Amino acid sequence: MIILTGNTGFIGKAFENKLDSDNLYRVEKDGTFPFLEQYEDWDKVELIIHQGAISSTIETDLNKIFKYNIDFSVKLFEKAIEYKIPVKYASSASVYGNQKSSINPLNYYALSKVTVDYWVQDHIDEFELIQGFRYFNVYGDGEENKGDQASPVSKFTKQIKETGKLKLFKGSTNYFRDFICVDDIVEIVLNNDKPSGIYDLGTSNPVSFQTVADCVVKKYNGVIEEIPFPQHLKDKYQGYTCAKKEWGDYSFITVEEYLA
Repeated sequence: MIILTGNTGFIGKAFENKLDSDNLYRVEKDGTFPFLEQYEDWDKVELIIHQGAISSTIETDLNKIFKYNIDFSVKLFEKAIEYKIPVKYASSASVYGNQKSSINPLNYYALSKVTVDYWVQDHIDEFELIQGFRYFNVYGDGEENKGDQASPVSKFTKQIKETGKLKLFKGSTNYFRDFICVDDIVEIVLNNDKPSGIYDLGTSNPVSFQTVADCVVKKYNGVIEEIPFPQHLKDKYQGYTCAKKEWGDYSFITVEEYLA
């Protein structure tokens, strides 16, 4: 049996679609703590894939974030230690903030993720196996319902399909992201043979928002409308993300290939 948390979310759904549904136990947000109290078949679990979290980077309810992102994760991992169950879990590149490699969380979501990472590092020798993945900027099929939290790839595509134009922050040539397709996330998480540790998971080839916008415009024959950068995001917005090279010669899907 494989336990999958967050299966109704964008990335969790991608894992669900890849795994054998007959060998999958799904844990949704409203059932997280009851699951910990009531589940009895821990000795039959062969893997925990922990993707569930409050993922909004603008969430301000610290109690809510602590409950679901930290407290539940730790309690789930304690079960994994007790029953010697391998774990693969979602961390986030947001822990780096505007730094290229050092920890500098800019919001409560990022702070919750690095808090769990630190807990894992403190207990890493107690696990049968635990791999944390600091996902960079994930895009792909299935993120249409993420709203403001959707990737620029998804947002731009939606805007241009609906209106013939996309809205782009002024100065977007200066904002770079390491965009990684969700299909690559699933493939690497499920099929790598690395030891326990916390790994960056991105392509290591960041591209600018301007480049993404240009690709979308080219595909759909639309236009770009520049808009002012929102003041409320000014100090909470990452200017540059780039994963450390962790995955050898793996051939990542590029934004251009995805949109082709």
